[in-house]
Amino acid sequence: MKQMAQLVVGIVMCMISANLYGEDLNLSAETEDCLSCHSELHPGLVSSWLQSRHSKVSPAEGLTKPALQSRVSSKNIPDELQQIAVGCYECHGLRTDQHQDAFEHNGYEINVIVSPADCATCHSVEAEQYAKNIMSHAYGNLVDNTLYQDFTKVVNNHYTYKDKKLTIGEGDMLTEYESCLYCHGTKVEVKGLITRDTDYGELEFPDLEGWPNQGVGRINPDGSKGACTSCHSRHAFSIEMARKPFTCSECHKGPDVPAYKVYEVSKHGNIFNSKKSEFEFNKVPWTVGVDFTAPTCAACHASLLVSPDETVVAERTHQYNDRLSWRLFGVPYAHPHPLDANLENVVNSEGLPLAVELNGEPVAKYVLSKEQQDEHNDRMKAVCLSCHSTQWVENHFLRLDNTIERTNDMTYEATKILMDVWGGSFESGLPQGQNIFDEKTERMWTTIWLFYANSTRFASAMAGGGDYGVFAKGRYQTTEQLTKLLEQLKLYHALEETN
Repeated sequence: MKQMAQLVVGIVMCMISANLYGEDLNLSAETEDCLSCHSELHPGLVSSWLQSRHSKVSPAEGLTKPALQSRVSSKNIPDELQQIAVGCYECHGLRTDQHQDAFEHNGYEINVIVSPADCATCHSVEAEQYAKNIMSHAYGNLVDNTLYQDFTKVVNNHYTYKDKKLTIGEGDMLTEYESCLYCHGTKVEVKGLITRDTDYGELEFPDLEGWPNQGVGRINPDGSKGACTSCHSRHAFSIEMARKPFTCSECHKGPDVPAYKVYEVSKHGNIFNSKKSEFEFNKVPWTVGVDFTAPTCAACHASLLVSPDETVVAERTHQYNDRLSWRLFGVPYAHPHPLDANLENVVNSEGLPLAVELNGEPVAKYVLSKEQQDEHNDRMKAVCLSCHSTQWVENHFLRLDNTIERTNDMTYEATKILMDVWGGSFESGLPQGQNIFDEKTERMWTTIWLFYANSTRFASAMAGGGDYGVFAKGRYQTTEQLTKLLEQLKLYHALEETN
């Protein structure tokens, strides 16, 4: 094993010194120092970085690209960073005075975590857009939401069976870190310094709570929100990886948000899986019909798209709701997208942290107006129209609107049954000021909108998906669960009469 490790180290060092990637590596002295140790300790991440554009192209070179080809959006990059490759120190040595995770390491002040605020040094527009994105607020929107707190208590907390009863006990943060917060992001906090015995002797490192994590709404030690590495994985930071649907599938897989599963069995997914070896994923801009012939998640939601004559089809955006008019999942009713990505002040007339009432009616002051929805739809339709006719596109959106209306109506019918359950005091919920997720009909009601309505909507929104709109947690299960919900209410009434 030791010989194998030495061989890997030798190969990686050869890549650096012999320039096997075909580019001059113009490295800073600080980064060369980092590599002198980490090439031996972490050859995998060094190899990933060597394959990145960061290792080959300096910011100054990036700034010379024509506007459509540019990947660098900042115009005021510090002079000391412009002429060298973006290496270890250039990212981990930024803004150390603002990082709680900064520490002295072999003569350098280093941050453990590279945050969106650090990436903004070269990618300021993208960082600014991402900060307005609902993903960047995913941590606070979740953990500060009282409904989530009740829900996670039922799902994640420890259960005990005693005296013929199940009792919900306490939760623990380690479970939270690997469940909901895996995707939504943790709050990374520095607990102090910890001494570790390393190959180079005893060294001190920050002791981080909530780490590791690449969640989209991670709270970083410099106070920034989000993780660029959710999509552009360390240390290659590949645009190719971010453009492939496998990356999005890490969190958007279901059954609560079955986007990737629907995509896989849609016509778009079929073409992608059949032809992806012919696609060019690294080009900027991304040319429809030349670089790819079927959209991926990024094509619809993020990428700068142009036609073959370089007419802009869609501007690049990291504020993903720019092309979205509806919030389809994570809430009992689909509703127009929130106006503000920070949902901490959202509340309905029942005092619940929802942008809709329990009958499905949106709370207008928190969501897009019809005119604003149309603007967002127009941006998405422009992407669709680069491959499809106007009639195809308009009918697709007509079907989606119909699906949203129908699934919301079904959820409301389920809500009315649940309200009767609560009204008869058969279970304790909203009127009693109790958890609305912890009893039988409440769990049945939750399943209807959290899984089945969502699956139906995604099958419609993503231009297909076949059974995901019917039998694969779709309309069939929605109606089946609705009838079971009613049967449970009737059973409660029958038991009440018997007693």
